Amino acid sequence: MFRKLTALAALMTALAAPAGAETLRLGTEGAYPPFNFITPDGKVTGFDVEIGLALCEKMGVTCEVVAQDWDGIIPGLLAKKYDFIIASMFITEERKKQVAFSDPYYMAAMTHVVPKESGITEFTPETMKGKVIGAQAGTTQADYITALYPDADIRLYPTQDDANLDMASGRIDLEVGDMLPMLDWTTNTEDGACCELAGEPITDPAFVGDGVGIALRPADTDLLARMNAALKEIRDDGTYKAINDKYFPIDVYTMK
Repeated sequence: MFRKLTALAALMTALAAPAGAETLRLGTEGAYPPFNFITPDGKVTGFDVEIGLALCEKMGVTCEVVAQDWDGIIPGLLAKKYDFIIASMFITEERKKQVAFSDPYYMAAMTHVVPKESGITEFTPETMKGKVIGAQAGTTQADYITALYPDADIRLYPTQDDANLDMASGRIDLEVGDMLPMLDWTTNTEDGACCELAGEPITDPAFVGDGVGIALRPADTDLLARMNAALKEIRDDGTYKAINDKYFPIDVYTMK
């Protein structure tokens, strides 16, 4: 399945730029639609990737896209496999111990997803006792279900697609994921038609942080400043809106 391609075969896309221009490498997961995914012909694309390429264009640099499994995405940055990560990464205090973050490039919330007609309407430690709950490993969603539901049967998956597959197959009772990808999955895919979002959006800052940012190595202060300036520019000139509107019915920068 093309979405399971990983960094074992790095996939790259180059932006046109003047000869001799600086080259940067953009790291993303490639398994988190509609934010980042791999098309049947092997191209890495999605909202994250298009925003990243637009930022590179504003900075006047050539940009290569590198796909990397999520569980190795920060180590890959620190090992200089790529120069920045744009992969729907929540800005959290724990991650700030390892990487520097840009200004947020969109806001986010998490959500519970349950099978239709499940009857599950309350999400407390008591009501979740004994339930099988899934999330992608190494994410804030995984941290959330582990912390909030200590008596549940927690199952963590390498990718969001793997969690969704078990959800659609009835092997888990519910899952927690980012709201926008889960909304896309439940409303726009055949497998996701099994399920629906439930409960109030999960917006606890301890888990969703300060929004979603671009991660860089802490020493790359000049690149961080250039990235923030480029982000403001694509917001101001309509580039961001054009990309946003290809994927979402709302402005994900403001969630309105």
